[in-house]
Amino acid sequence: MGSNPIGANTWIWVSPLTDERLAALAPRVRGFGFDVIELPIENLGDWDPGRARELLDGLGLHATTCAVMSPDRDLVSDDRAVIESTQAYIRGATDMAAAIGARSLAGPIYSPVGKTWPMDAKQRAVAIGRLVESLRPLADYAGEHGVTLALEPLNRFETSFINTAEQVMEVVDGVDSPALGVLLDTFHMNIEEHDPAAAIRACGRHVAHFHACGCDRGAPGADQIPWPSIAAALHTAGYEGPIVIESFTIENQAIAKAAAIWRPLAATQDAIATEGLTFLRGLFG
Repeated sequence: MGSNPIGANTWIWVSPLTDERLAALAPRVRGFGFDVIELPIENLGDWDPGRARELLDGLGLHATTCAVMSPDRDLVSDDRAVIESTQAYIRGATDMAAAIGARSLAGPIYSPVGKTWPMDAKQRAVAIGRLVESLRPLADYAGEHGVTLALEPLNRFETSFINTAEQVMEVVDGVDSPALGVLLDTFHMNIEEHDPAAAIRACGRHVAHFHACGCDRGAPGADQIPWPSIAAALHTAGYEGPIVIESFTIENQAIAKAAAIWRPLAATQDAIATEGLTFLRGLFG
């Protein structure tokens, strides 16, 4: 049994990410013992993928990337122009992912984080149809660039659209592309899934990325999430990709508000990473 690489998202410390911030942070992340660093793409060009790749290659760090669905980014909008500008953002983010050598671009690539609206079964079917149509060319584009898009279900307080593995698989099955998979996150699963291990098994080989977070958004490990059954389910699904710790700094008010980070979740932000790493190495090593 191979061990999954363990990663840390730079949102634990900073937002937005810049070349200067990455240059300061990456050596520390490597020094802690991580294999992977996850780079958010809040806006295209926030950081330079060429410079970043050189930096990470020199440190022996691999990269993953995540997309950010701000209020102006929406693939199920009634406004065609909004869909097209969102598609342009995802294509640009895919270019950045490919240039840094990341195999995945992950996130809630459907509608803005924080957007909630009531839907009956018919309205949901229309929205799913629109999303499948909007995603298909993006999956084709990602595939051509060696990148997999990983769609993330979020909890009910952050979206009303895709909360569960079952709901995300409806989209993945609809698009039916090897370049479209799923990002599952223990924080969201802890709220929305009766059985997180069963949710992982339901996505099976479509699990393309994985976020490990404590139930309070802090370090994974000293919390009530059923970690052993989650690790076993990922192994059964044949998932060999990175396990990335995602938490958030209170430094960026917009990101902190979106993720409902109202208080420090550890004595230091470093502690979220280092304590989480120790726990995940034991679990997945």
